[in-house]
Amino acid sequence: MAANSIDETRDTILDGSITLIQPRHGYRFSVEAILLGRFARATTRDRVLELGAGCGVVSIMMAALYRPREVVAIEIQPALAEMIARSAAINGLKSVHAVCADLRQKKIADVEPASFDLIVANPPYRAANSGRENPDHGRRVARGESTATLTDFVAAARRYARTGGRVAFVFTARRTAELISAMRSKQLEPKRIRFVHPRIATPASVMLIEARVGGGIEVAIEPPLILYDRPGIYTSEAQALLSSP
Repeated sequence: MAANSIDETRDTILDGSITLIQPRHGYRFSVEAILLGRFARATTRDRVLELGAGCGVVSIMMAALYRPREVVAIEIQPALAEMIARSAAINGLKSVHAVCADLRQKKIADVEPASFDLIVANPPYRAANSGRENPDHGRRVARGESTATLTDFVAAARRYARTGGRVAFVFTARRTAELISAMRSKQLEPKRIRFVHPRIATPASVMLIEARVGGGIEVAIEPPLILYDRPGIYTSEAQALLSSP
């Protein structure tokens, strides 16, 4: 698992407490992934599964912050899956296991259905056939539904979550109704929702949602998260979420 410094970078998050390997070009993680890692809280007893893990920022974060007993990161692109494994090693996280597979497969080796306590995902925001496709293959797979669709992510989350398990997504706010409808069609009942706004006077750009398999219909709408006080300056709450706990 040798590094290729020409094609990748090593970056740190949470005040340098976590190091991540990611492609120098193509898809690179964004602040939304970090927010998901802080929103979806795991326990030490949990088995956690990340769908479409990219370079594994959420999986690595959750393993480092919450110390669950296992974190499995499924990623379809071999180069990214290999980066997840190396990032886990760099951070000394033996609980993280990268699996190179297509989340749409009904059977994935060593990933048993209905066996995870928490599923997390950052599905592609752009719907299929909704505009010009990104010419970069990695970004196209990560940001648009060129492979797995939102419905595929929700179906996979339901497939691998145990009864009573939780499913947490970060997703574009513009498709909120679509995501909730897809979740409820698979018996994933929303329990917590938080909208993220770039500025206090702007519409929400992102939503964070946690659902429970077979849960009741009550849902808590949490206070909105405002990212910036002014351009380039995070609010105190956003800064705290992006800093080492």
